[in-house]
Amino acid sequence: MTIRLTRAAAILSVAFAATADLARAQPIEDEIVVTATKRGDARAQDLPIALNAFGAEDLQRLNVEDLQSLSYAMPNVQLEDIGTARGIANFSIRGVGVNSSIASVDPAVGVFIDGLYLGLNAGAISDTFDLEAIEVLRGPQGTLYGRNVTGGAVLIRTRGPTDVFEARGRVAVETGLNQIAEGAISGPIAPGVLTGRLAIYHANDEGWLENDFDGSQFGANETNIYRAALRFTPAPAWEFLIRVEQGYVDGDGPAGQNHALFARDSFDFAIDNAGYASIEWEQAILEANWRVAFGNGVITSISGWRTVEAPWAADIDSTPAFVFHTRVLNSQQQLSEELRYAGTFGAFGVTAGVYYLDQELLYIDERNFSPTFRRVGGGQGEFRSWAAFANSDWQVSNDITLSAGLRYTHEEKDSRVSRVRRAIDDLDGAAIVPGEGVIGGDLDAGTLNFSDTPIAQEWDDLSPRVGAQWRPSADTNIYASWSRAFRGGGANFRTSSLGLAPRAYDPEQQSTLEIGWKQDLANGRGRVNVALFHNEIEDMQRETNLADPISGVQQVVLNAGDATIYGGEIEARFDVTERLRLSAHLGYVHGEYDNVTEDLNGDLVVNDSDRRQRIPRLAPWTYGVNLTYTAPVAGGEASARLGYNHRDEAFYNDTNLGRLAEVDFVDANLAYEPSHGRWSVSLYGENLTDEVTWGGDTTLPSTAAFGYSGGERPTFSPLNKGRVLGVELRFRR
Repeated sequence: MTIRLTRAAAILSVAFAATADLARAQPIEDEIVVTATKRGDARAQDLPIALNAFGAEDLQRLNVEDLQSLSYAMPNVQLEDIGTARGIANFSIRGVGVNSSIASVDPAVGVFIDGLYLGLNAGAISDTFDLEAIEVLRGPQGTLYGRNVTGGAVLIRTRGPTDVFEARGRVAVETGLNQIAEGAISGPIAPGVLTGRLAIYHANDEGWLENDFDGSQFGANETNIYRAALRFTPAPAWEFLIRVEQGYVDGDGPAGQNHALFARDSFDFAIDNAGYASIEWEQAILEANWRVAFGNGVITSISGWRTVEAPWAADIDSTPAFVFHTRVLNSQQQLSEELRYAGTFGAFGVTAGVYYLDQELLYIDERNFSPTFRRVGGGQGEFRSWAAFANSDWQVSNDITLSAGLRYTHEEKDSRVSRVRRAIDDLDGAAIVPGEGVIGGDLDAGTLNFSDTPIAQEWDDLSPRVGAQWRPSADTNIYASWSRAFRGGGANFRTSSLGLAPRAYDPEQQSTLEIGWKQDLANGRGRVNVALFHNEIEDMQRETNLADPISGVQQVVLNAGDATIYGGEIEARFDVTERLRLSAHLGYVHGEYDNVTEDLNGDLVVNDSDRRQRIPRLAPWTYGVNLTYTAPVAGGEASARLGYNHRDEAFYNDTNLGRLAEVDFVDANLAYEPSHGRWSVSLYGENLTDEVTWGGDTTLPSTAAFGYSGGERPTFSPLNKGRVLGVELRFRR
């Protein structure tokens, strides 16, 4: 702890020391427009919430390829894939998140693409391209964004059609070998009335890792995404914007490292089943905006449809032998509608609306323990949610604003669960091939046995928010807020223990007090933002994760009790000179159970030892520092960035047997752009110190030790890539 504190303090001390040079510096303008309050465009620095906003240039400078690329760039934020299957988000902000690949488990950090809420963790992470901005809102956002945003919200905005013609492109090559190409064209179709945009993305990753089982290159993955948008403006007061997208991802399954066989500080692994990981999605979003005289406001409608199918297969035992292989299918379809009004009446700003979401979900879990012995389970669900919300900001005086908001939500979930049990049918045409696992055949609802009692649930919720903001000057923003939000309950679609009936769990409630201070210094050359928060969580949803000799892994989702999580964040940025920028961040979070009502550590009793368990994915300290330097070169501009980010070790599961690595990431970027700005080239490196990380650390039964008798417990720990070097060329006109 002393070493961490000293290192973190040193990073921030360097940043603050730069204030001595502020008088000689010139501001570097890079304000990013954000939409977090649903009241039109605003400066992030003016809003009374803790958030990070990344514009298109920031995303380029940080070499962001998906949301995981931002996982270490902010305090107390983890935006990561679980690793079990590609694209399944296990996001956590301020210690509030999920730790599961079970499709029926709702997220705690909501992901929104152009206003469309993604109702399923599976498929929530894909390669990003042609983006306008990404906003990460820290802390509960229940009043404006609804259910399942107790940790926060991630808002992704794609580029829209432009009034003048433009073309953009990018090609990149990374070690692996990974080849990336993307392009977009945009412009008027009928000038003044109709504009359009078309964007295409392709990536072919041949795999970064090596499977010691046969010496093969591992981690291959191909991604193709197609996106189109049309903007129709028949009159000055009307705007219609439709966005459609289709994407395909197909590649190898997870590179499962077994920590009973291989050291945690290595990229070594050996599996006899390469598995697979696929995602296929389609979505359409229709946004309509009508400017009205009433309150000089805007009526906005966002209608969305999305379908996702994400099958995957994995070598769960992570050994060179056939011990525990699995196939899974996630299939979801959703329809949503949000209709809202935002306007101003004198000193009052008002945002109000209604929201509806309908989802259908199918989840199938097939477990193969030998070529002739398998177990199959899963679930089907129909979920509906509707809400009404309102928020008002009252500008009491020039420098004081009070706000209050409330959201009422009604949710219904009808689930049918089939426990993981001995399959009575054949493999539906599939075959088990040594070295390849299960191939061929289909996973469909016909393989399930819904003999268990259907589970019907419904609940109502009120999510209020009150706040106050003080602006003694244009450079100072001091605010405080109290809010309440909830994460939906449900039924566990992965009921793997034969001795347990399918089990439902209730919603999780969270109350949060936040105090913040945002300060600009020296005419915008410097900036310091501070936020303190205190979360009280009731009926906290947890997922026990225990090795099971019959089903391989037993996972039970339950309301474990109450917990308190508190901490703080500080972010600083200084333009030391007109060419040199120094930025740093520091986050601390502490969490503990106040009381526990369920067995978390697997000793079959509920006592004080369960209460002492640490909350998963809660890394106490996160911090980082970035240096950016620009200089005129050969009639253009060269820029260099060097970044260092740290995250503490954290427990992976509620039993506290698995853990996620402590990480010190170093990355860099060197770029050049000529004065005409039509192209740019950059060299970049990610994870330059070749840190070993894994997405999960699931404890397995002793049968997965593969004869190894010493060291750690056997685990399924999917490896991430190590050091990546790349070069990219961007062009536009």
